[in-house]
Amino acid sequence: MSCNEEKNCEEVAPEIAEISLTLTIDRFDQEFDKTNPSDFSSLKMKYPYMFQQQLPDSVWIARMNDTLRQEIMAEVNLVFPDFEKESVELRNLFKHIKYYFPKAKIPKVVTAISDVDRNNKVFYSDTLLAIAVDTYLGKENKLYQGISKFERNNLNKTQLIPDVINEFSKPYISSPKNRTFIAQMLYFGKRLYLKDKLIPCATDEVKIGYDTSQIEWCEVNEEEVWRYFIDNEMLFSTDKELVRRFLLNAPFSKFFKEIDQESPGRIGQWLGWQIVRAYMNTNEVSLQELMITPADEIFKNSNYKPKKK
Repeated sequence: MSCNEEKNCEEVAPEIAEISLTLTIDRFDQEFDKTNPSDFSSLKMKYPYMFQQQLPDSVWIARMNDTLRQEIMAEVNLVFPDFEKESVELRNLFKHIKYYFPKAKIPKVVTAISDVDRNNKVFYSDTLLAIAVDTYLGKENKLYQGISKFERNNLNKTQLIPDVINEFSKPYISSPKNRTFIAQMLYFGKRLYLKDKLIPCATDEVKIGYDTSQIEWCEVNEEEVWRYFIDNEMLFSTDKELVRRFLLNAPFSKFFKEIDQESPGRIGQWLGWQIVRAYMNTNEVSLQELMITPADEIFKNSNYKPKKK
């Protein structure tokens, strides 16, 4: 989010811009990198929550001289030398969170490295937000060369804030009570709609982790995809295979047609997002109420109709 974009958004909602909060951000990754073995005990006292108790200190001290860790830190320092831009974005995010969820606590933010653990990019609790900065170095970074292209696409700085929102949302968004495909779609639709409110300056591409051509494909083919789901009676199916084909991260969605290679993965998430947007555009419902509204109620009252292109 550029300064101008953020300013424009805050002009629409000055009550969010005026929220005052204190956000503490510690660069544990850099402090660990600069610590000598003789000073390790001081670092451990400062960050006790960053060290697994079952591991002896000797393991952590040995890690200080680990060549892979040093290589990762060299890349992190190039991409995140000061974390200033990200600090501004996190403060803006938490202002929006406090506006929509006044009881939410503001956690301490700590940056760390995880040896590029793509399954644990962010850890979020009431008291701590830990961000593995080595998973946001850019899709062309040399550390990611062994990772498939579609997974590398979201190892960018732009996905840091959306990933934080994904983790923040977990206690607030009720899991579907049934396992129908439409319920799963709307679960992800809620997560994406939450980003509409918490990062209003971000593009749809950033919110869902698509590039522009993928968003354009979704918009052009929205009606055709919806008809495919209807004609094949998928919406109320509990077939777990539909989750893999249309909701989970993948290089493309699986219609078993020629269009497969052109389609983005997770098309079901994008479509669920459009249904939730339609519901919120036609119903007087707060953001917190949306989080707990059953999928069948959202679907029934959304009056969703795919846009024709």
